[in-house]
Formats: sequence, structure tokens, C-alpha cells
Amino acid sequence: MTETFQLPLPHGITLSCRAAGTPGAPALVFLHGFPEAAFVWDDMLAHFAAQGFRCVAPNLRGYELSSAPTEVSAYKPRHLVQDVAALIDWASPGQPLACLVAHDWGGALAWNLANQMPQRLAKLAILNSPHPGTFVRELQSNPQQQAASAYMNLLVQPDAEARLAENDFAMLWAFLTSTPDGQAAWLTAPLKETYRNIWRAGLSGPCNYYRASPLRPPSANDAGAAQLVLPRSMLTVDVPTRVIWGMDDVALPPCLIDGLEDYVAQLDLQRVSGATHWLLHEQPERVRALLHEFICQ
Repeated sequence: MTETFQLPLPHGITLSCRAAGTPGAPALVFLHGFPEAAFVWDDMLAHFAAQGFRCVAPNLRGYELSSAPTEVSAYKPRHLVQDVAALIDWASPGQPLACLVAHDWGGALAWNLANQMPQRLAKLAILNSPHPGTFVRELQSNPQQQAASAYMNLLVQPDAEARLAENDFAMLWAFLTSTPDGQAAWLTAPLKETYRNIWRAGLSGPCNYYRASPLRPPSANDAGAAQLVLPRSMLTVDVPTRVIWGMDDVALPPCLIDGLEDYVAQLDLQRVSGATHWLLHEQPERVRALLHEFICQ
């Protein structure tokens, strides 16, 4: 059974959370991405709770019922990582988290946390979320990635929230399914209503992730990633890491996993054929098996 609760963090942010399993058991934390929410992990929470873990999935800052500061600066990576670190300290007091599992924007936070605070994690599992080293490289030099990430420059515009909400969130359905018509076999009518309720709760927080980050394609009026020079000390990850990558991702193509071993010392890369960015929904059994093998070994 999935629990829901509000978790106040020591620095004044509250995260609405979903959880399963016995408190005090070895803990797992699951981080969602854009434009989703914590509920997408419910099946994984149930599965790993049955394996003896305490499983927690927060709605990230700005999503669902979590705190949603109005200032764009409140969504800078250091603040978002602080939220995740505080959640880990609560979920796994006095010991490293058994595994941090993350997708999309959640993965961006997880890569940062694993670099800055490796002592908080025993393992890291990433689903289709680019490492900052390879992402900056591709955004700076690869026209294919620049074109694939062009939507980011739309999401930083002042009217982004209104455009996303137009025509029953038509643009968000297209994002979520990687199809122009917003249709996918896994996206049922009840599930669509769940997404609508999340989006109706507010889209400014999710858009502010993009506004607060320079990780976007350079444009005529915005240097974006072209201005970035990241020292290697900000990029290395030493914890055991499994990366699960849907190879048909149109926004984050497989070029982003090329050279990943240069940054991740203990890398286990699993390529999933026939899956897009939304592999958690398209191939849930495969994703669950790959996570189980990694977390429970």
C-alpha cells in the first residue's frame, strides 16, 4: 500500500511524498522528471517494498503539493540537490542510501548529488538522464542534440506555462509520448486524468527548472550551454552506477551515453532497444528487472 505524506525539510521546503515498506529498513529513493510526478514510481515502490526496502518517491520542489517558490533562483541545482540530500538524511539516517533511482530531471539532481555527496549513496541508478559532462559536450558541438533539445528554449519563455496548458495540455501530451498526436498505448484515459491533475496544480515550478539552468542549446539571444566550462572535479562519479537507456529517445539520443565511462568509474550501462525516453511506462517489466538485479545483488 502506498502512503502519502508531507515531509518538512530542515531548510524550509516541504516535499509531498509517496512511500511503501517498513520505516527503518534499507532505503531507496526514486526521483521523477518533467512533466511527471512521484506517482509514476508506485509500481516500483510496491515491488521493492516487498523485497524488504523502505521506498520513498518525493514530488520534487515545484511539483504537485510540494513547496513551489515563485523565484526562479530557488530552482538552481544547488537548492534542488539540497532537497534530495535532506530527504536522504531523513529516509536513511546514519547510513548511506541503498540506492538512488532517478529519471530525466530527477537524474540531473542525482548525478549532481553523487558527485558532491557520494557518502550518502551506496548505489546510483539512472534512467535516460544525461550526465552533465556528455550533455554539455553535445549541446555545445552536436547539431542533432541542439535540435533535439530546442524545446528547452521554449520552456524558458515567460508564456511557457500558458502555451503548455493550451488545448488540454496538447504540447505536454506530445512531450510525454514522443509523438505529434500525443497518443501512446500505455497512456490510458485514467492515467491522463492523473497527469492533468498534476499539471493543474501548477506548471511554473517545472518550467523554472529550465529557466534556472544554463543547460540548453545556444541561441541568438542566449548563450546557454555555450558559456559553460565544467571542471572535471564537478563531473566524476565514483559510486557503483547502473545507467538504463531507452535507445529510441528522441530528446536525449544515444550520443549522450558515448564516453560516459570517462566520468563514471563503476559504470554498468544497459541499453534498452525499442524504448524511448518513457521506458518506465513502455517496458516496465524490463526496467523493474534491471533495477532489481542491480539493487538486490
